Amino acid sequence: MTTFCIGDVHAQLKKLDQLLCRLDTIDASAEIWFVGDLINRGPDSAGVLRRVRQLGERAHVVLGNHDLTVLATAADTDKQTKVDTGVLDLLSSDDANDLLNWLRYRPLIHDRPDLEWIMVHAGIPGCWDLTEAKMHAREFENGLRSPDWMHLFKQLFGNEPSTWPQARGQVERNRYIANALTRQRFCESTSGVLNMEYKKTVAAAPNGLVPWFAAKDRRNRDHPIVFGHWAALGRIAWPEHNVWCVDTGASWGGPLTAIELEGQSVIYSVR
Repeated sequence: MTTFCIGDVHAQLKKLDQLLCRLDTIDASAEIWFVGDLINRGPDSAGVLRRVRQLGERAHVVLGNHDLTVLATAADTDKQTKVDTGVLDLLSSDDANDLLNWLRYRPLIHDRPDLEWIMVHAGIPGCWDLTEAKMHAREFENGLRSPDWMHLFKQLFGNEPSTWPQARGQVERNRYIANALTRQRFCESTSGVLNMEYKKTVAAAPNGLVPWFAAKDRRNRDHPIVFGHWAALGRIAWPEHNVWCVDTGASWGGPLTAIELEGQSVIYSVR
């Protein structure tokens, strides 16, 4: 089976359609993985959700920080005057409830038993091994899929706690899980403490900060990880760390990129 993984789409339906067409000429039955941030920033959030849903069981999607932001906006009507036109079109569409309910049932981490690869939107903190990461992802997902899911967003956003042991209550646990899996980029090199402030290049990073995947003694380095979220990272393949970043800035005029997971080095891009 061929497995393609597509980077952050950000409501760029035209680019997505072009890329899917290209991938179908290679293998029309391939699985398509999406690293999250399907929506927001671009012109057609609803169209992208509809297109990915049309792929049926071929599509596997993890949630990104922008997906969670839009769900939070749907849960709080006071925020809906502050979002872009593409998101307003989604929230006011006839099938908005169906699309958003489908979205909130997507996981935070995806893997497949016969394939070593792990997919997550931003990263996995070095303090967790893969088993722990999936367990904590499910903890968050259970809240997002519950009847009172809107309550989850009331205190979700913020940069603290920056370490897992500091997350003592459910609110803080949810916040750390969401930050670690959908927002993180840098951490302190030796302690693994999340740094949610600095978002620029690796080369210009302050002393002591490293990409999450370069943290000392990272416990989840045994499996290759594919992620998005970080167009400014500037490189797709980081084989020395066993990670690949497939976000190439589609929302900023860059290409929308897919990699074939089995071949690792095969890249297909559409501007």
